[in-house]
Order: sequence, then C-alpha cells, then structure tokens
Amino acid sequence: MDHTDHTDHTDRLQQSTWRYVAEVLPPEELPMLAAHALVDGQDSPALRELAGLPRGSDPDEIRERYVQALHELGIPLPDEETAGRRLLVDLATALTKGELSPVELAGRLSMTLAARTPQETRFLSVAAHYSRWMSPHELPPWETALHTAAHTLTTSTTPDPLMPDAPD
Repeated sequence: MDHTDHTDHTDRLQQSTWRYVAEVLPPEELPMLAAHALVDGQDSPALRELAGLPRGSDPDEIRERYVQALHELGIPLPDEETAGRRLLVDLATALTKGELSPVELAGRLSMTLAARTPQETRFLSVAAHYSRWMSPHELPPWETALHTAAHTLTTSTTPDPLMPDAPD
C-alpha cells in the first residue's frame, strides 16, 4: 500500500467524528468503522471492543465505545457547530458530484445547522427555500440557484479548517 492510501485510511476515523456529532453516522455502522480503523493500523482497547460488537448491539453501548476509542486515540470530537458546518460542505459536495439531487439534499437538512461564512449562509438559505409544494415552474430556478450556491461553497471551503484539530 502506498503512503497516500495509508493517509486516507488513517483519516477515516478522524473524518467520522463530524458525521457522528451531526448525527448522520448511525451507531450500527460504528463497529465496522472500528474494524476498518484496526486494519488501517489504529489500535486501542476500546477500538478493539467496538470492532467486536455485533451490528445489532445496544446503540448506547456502541456510542460509548466509539467515544472512548476516540479519547484513547487522542481524536477530539468537534463541537456541534463545526460538525454542522462540515455537513453543509459535504452536502454541497454531494450535490455538485451528482450524488444527491436538490430535493434529496433539501430533505437531509436539519433546522439546527448553523452557517458562519457568507457561502454557507447562501447555500443554507437557498436550500431552505425548497417546499414540496413548489410549482413546476419554480423548481428549475431553485435547483439552479442551489447548484450555484453549492459550487460556490465547495470551491471556497476546504474540509481541513472545519475539523477540530485545525485552526479556524
């Protein structure tokens, strides 16, 4: 395995933290995430315990082991604002790559998301204007505005500053 692959894999657990805090990473996926982290070379007692839990284990126990594993590995959890901002960028990226439709994206927004930059504010504002009662002639301009706002956000934001160990 080359160094680039190793770096990508070791970031897997770090990258999971914002998804966990934003509540878009279901607890039942955490044991497999832990197993992959072990294969990637990360190790701690709680990480091993988490990897050994069956997928249908108690969600509270899974969460407890996950947070303990992060603590043992020195990986901080981001605050809710940081996780929400990272979710905005992730959703915008998925839209620009065609992985989500504008309507799917609007359905994944949380009312608790916060925006700090003008680009985040614009993207969130445009996305929030969606209504399932929009008329057929209102939908295309909204989709165009959402794609434009997503592109602006993704090209003006790098994920690293939104992670907990990077300076703001």
